[in-house]
Formats: sequence, structure tokens, C-alpha cells
Amino acid sequence: MSLYLDFYPPIPHPETGEPTRREFLGLYVSETPKSAMDKAHKKDTLAIGESIRQKRENFLNKPEIYSQYEAAQLKIKEAGDRSFIEYFAELTKKRKANNRANWRSALKYLIDFTDGELKFADLNQRLLEEFKEYLLTTKSLKSDKTTLAQNSAVSYFNKVKAALKQAYKDDILQHDLNAKVAPIKSAETRREFLTIQELNRLVATPCNNDLMKRAALFSALTGLRFSDIQKMTWGELEHINDEGYFLNYSQKKTSGVEVLPISDQAYGLTKGSTDPTDMPSKEAVFNGLKYSAYHNKHLYQWLGAAGITKDITFHCFRHTFATLQLFNGTNIYTVSKMLGHKDLKTTQVYAKIVDSAKRAAAEKIKLDM
Repeated sequence: MSLYLDFYPPIPHPETGEPTRREFLGLYVSETPKSAMDKAHKKDTLAIGESIRQKRENFLNKPEIYSQYEAAQLKIKEAGDRSFIEYFAELTKKRKANNRANWRSALKYLIDFTDGELKFADLNQRLLEEFKEYLLTTKSLKSDKTTLAQNSAVSYFNKVKAALKQAYKDDILQHDLNAKVAPIKSAETRREFLTIQELNRLVATPCNNDLMKRAALFSALTGLRFSDIQKMTWGELEHINDEGYFLNYSQKKTSGVEVLPISDQAYGLTKGSTDPTDMPSKEAVFNGLKYSAYHNKHLYQWLGAAGITKDITFHCFRHTFATLQLFNGTNIYTVSKMLGHKDLKTTQVYAKIVDSAKRAAAEKIKLDM
């Protein structure tokens, strides 16, 4: 017997378009099978025919009667056809300030690696390992003469891992691919800092840009980043009797809300009234502070005039705060909180500097034995 589907009402014939009720499946069974093999063949063939019949019925009646399995498979296929590049770009738009700039850079390298085409269905561990290798060996997009710095590669690959994690939460990825791929290891970087003697020399040395000098010393006494000092307003400062000055602010880099105690000496560098509420609340504390090659020239001239030959940038004053706090016995957890670090591992870098300095100091005392 030849198996066929009988449609009622009739459907258009796929070739002629004429109404038809029959679709022959090209499947045949014996009407009266006798051997066990024939009986098994008939059973299997009828099962295949029934499967085809159910699929045709589902197709004609649209998704409303899809089986649960078929609906799930359809959803997976649709998700797999989505562009991971476009999804990453959407996540980039939701980021803020400096973090968005890092996501944009990561997106540029991802587009360069994939030629701008990458579906979710094509994501796998092998491809991600290849992208990791690409980041570690590719030229910097800022300068085709230098290889991308390892810690930049770390940052950009972590952005891709974050996107994979979010895609898993959004049910676009069926498996947590992020958890299966190891991050790139960070390279150890030297964090330059100033000694208390060098800081005191800077205090005594005039600077062509007094605003820059006060801001740099303020960073050394508070641990604040340049971006947070630059945007700090008088409304974020307060004075509490018997407790001193405090800064209530949102970190520009991490968006974390922090409450930071400030010493009287640090507050004195602001040149504000004794009570911060007497100052215009929305005005910047270090009004006019700018970061540029021209303005940094005054910073380097000031350091040179003080006899400091170390390679010091403004951010090194934050390193100086952390290192000197640990040198003077401040608990690493306290220092971590004052720096606004979310992870203690970030602060432990400074502890290594202190341990290394202590070891060097210990080796300076030698006896003739």
C-alpha cells in the first residue's frame, strides 16, 4: 500500500496551485505482513508517516498547535540567527562614561576579527579562544606600529565575556559559554609612587599651575582619581562637628556611591570656606582643572623642579596614597574601601609594593661577618 496524506479542506498543490486533497509520501507498507521483519517494517513506516502528518498539520495550522519541543527548537533557531555583533553594540550603548569607551574599543576589535558578521549560533569555545589569541597578537588600532597591550586585551576580552553572560541570562544562549572560557591573565604592572619625603619636597616647590598642584596633593591625601576630583562639587562635601569633613560622591569609573572621610589638611587644599555649605553647591571645587598634554607639562615641570626623576603621572598620586597608607599600618580592607575598590585583589597590588620595599629596606643593613 502507498501512504498518502488526505487534506480536508483541499490545499493548493505545491507545483500547479490547483486544489488537491492528496500528498503521496513515497512510503509503502504491506497490507497483510506475515514475517516479523515485515511487521516491524510496517510499524516503523507508519510511524514515519504519522510524524510527517503531524508536521504538515502543524505547518498548516501555524505555531498555535506546535508541540512544546518544536516551539522550543524554533526559539533556539531564531536566537541562533541573531547577530552577536549587534547585541554587543546594544549593550555598549547602555554603558556609561569611561566604561562605554572601553566597550566601544572592544566592539571595534570584535568587528575587525569577524569582519562584522557573527551569529550567536557560530559562538563556541574554539572561536573565543581564537579571538583571545587575536587580541594578544594584533596591532593596536591607535597605532599600527605597536601590539595591543596585554592589559587592554584583558579588558576587551572581559567585555565579550560579560556580553556572553548577559546573553545567557537573556535566554539567547542555551549554555553559559562565558563560564567555559578562561579570561586572559593580567600582566603585572609597576605602580610608581612617591615617598613622604618626595611629597614634602613637592609641597615646598612652586608650580606654574597652582590648581594642578593643589589637585595632585589632594589626590595624594585622599586617593581620589583625577576624574572624580575634576567633577567634585561643593554640594558633595560636608562638615560634621567632632567628626570632620566627608565627601559623598559617585565614582565616575565604577558608578559606585561612596562616603569618603577627608582630612582637614586635604580640605585646606580646596581653598573653600570652613563650612562647605557656604560655597555654591553646584560649582566644581577645583574649577578649571583640565587634563591635556599642555596642562600636564606644568605637572612634569613641577616634579622636575622638586628633583623627582621618577616617571610620575597624575594617577600616581592615587598610588602614593594607597602605598603610604599601607606603609603606615592602615588595614588593607580600610584602604580598599577608601579607594572605592570592589575587589580586594585590586588593592593587594599595593601590598606587594610595600612588602617589596620592606624587603629592600631589610637588605640595606649588612654586617661584616
